[in-house]
Amino acid sequence: MKTSQTFADLPTLAGHLRGKLESKKYILLYAYNGIGKTRLSMAFKDIGKRVVTSPLTTESGDALVTENGDAIVGDVVQRDTLYFNAFTEDLFHWENDMEGDSDRWLTFNARSRFFSGLDEFEMDNRIRPLLHRYADFDFRIDTQKQAVHFSRTINGRILDNIKVSRGEENLFIWCFFLAIVQLAMDPDIEAYRWVKYLYIDDPISSLDEHNAISVATHLAQLLKQDNKLKTVISTHHTLFYNVLSNEMKKEKILKYFVSRPASSSNYTLQVQQSDTPVFYHVAALTELCQAEKKDCLFTHHFNMLRTILEKTASFHGHKHFSVCIEQQDDNSDGILHARLLNILSHGNYSLFEPYQMLEENKKHFRNILDVFLKNYPFTLNLFPQAPEPEDTP
Repeated sequence: MKTSQTFADLPTLAGHLRGKLESKKYILLYAYNGIGKTRLSMAFKDIGKRVVTSPLTTESGDALVTENGDAIVGDVVQRDTLYFNAFTEDLFHWENDMEGDSDRWLTFNARSRFFSGLDEFEMDNRIRPLLHRYADFDFRIDTQKQAVHFSRTINGRILDNIKVSRGEENLFIWCFFLAIVQLAMDPDIEAYRWVKYLYIDDPISSLDEHNAISVATHLAQLLKQDNKLKTVISTHHTLFYNVLSNEMKKEKILKYFVSRPASSSNYTLQVQQSDTPVFYHVAALTELCQAEKKDCLFTHHFNMLRTILEKTASFHGHKHFSVCIEQQDDNSDGILHARLLNILSHGNYSLFEPYQMLEENKKHFRNILDVFLKNYPFTLNLFPQAPEPEDTP
C-alpha cells in the first residue's frame, strides 16, 4: 500500500475516499485549519447527490396527480451523505433581544432538511439525554417560531431564555446531529434510509479539552453500535484525533494526514500508522535546524522557536517558556535571550514576505536553539548534520 498519494483537487480526493470506503468502514483524517476540510466534506457530499426526474408523492407515499388524473413529475434530489460541518452550525443564529436584553433564543433555518423530523420524531426528547452527557442546561424547541429557548436551574430557581456560551451552543447543535444519526442507524425508520455515509468535520470547535475527550469517546461508542453506515471524520484537533484513534483501534479504520504545500494546488494524502497524527513541533524544530545550518534564518523563525519552547515548557509543567533558556547563577544571557525572544516573536513579520535576520540576531537565535537542544535532547536523526570541513592543501 502506498504511504502517500497526491490529488489534483478536492473532488478527486473525495472520490478516492469513497472508493476506500468500499472495503473499510471508517476513515479518520487529520489536517491543519485552512487546508480545506470543510470544502472536502462538501465535495464528498456532492458526489453522492443526484437530481432525478420522477413522479412526485406526498409524505405518506401517495402519488400527486393533476385534476385529470395524470401523474405530476418533478425533479427530486437524492442524497447518500448525512454531514456535520461549519454549514451545519450556520443553520443556527442568535436573536439577542437588543431592545429588552432579556428574551433571547437561538433561531434555526427550518428550510433545511436537517430539521425535517422535529415533530414526527419528537427531536427534543431525543436530544435531551445526549446533551445531558455534557451540559447542565436545558432547552425547549418552538417549532412554530423556529426557535430554541435555553434555561438553567440555579439554587432551585429556573433562569429562562438565557444565552448559553459558544461551546454550549456547539454541544447542543452536535447533540441535535447525533439524534439524527441515531434515527439513520435505526433500520425501522424509513425517513433516513437514504443515509449511506456520515461525514463529520471538526465537531469540537469552541470546546474545552474535557469535552473534546467526551465527544470523541461517545462518538466512537455510537459508531461501533452500527453495522450500516460508512463514516469519514476530519479534524485539526490532535487530542480529538488521538482519542478516536485509540477508541476505534480494533475497527476497520484508515487514518490519513491531509496536507497541501504552499507552492502547490495539489493535495497529499499520507497514511498514518500512529495514534498521534503529527508532532508538528518536532517538524518545526527540524525546519529551524535546517534553516540555521544553511544560514537561511528569517525574522519569522523567532515566532516558530518561541512556539516550540512554549509547548516544551507546558509539557514539563512550567508556566513560561523562559525555563527552556539557559539558566545559570549569573543569568544575564538567559534574561537577555528571553526578552529578545519575547520582543522579536511579536514583531509584525509577514510569512509571505520574509526578511533575513540581522547578523546579531542570528547569533542570539543560534545560542537559544543550541542550549535548548542540549537541555532537551531529541534524536539526532531528525536534524541535519553540520557539513564536514573541506580538506586544506
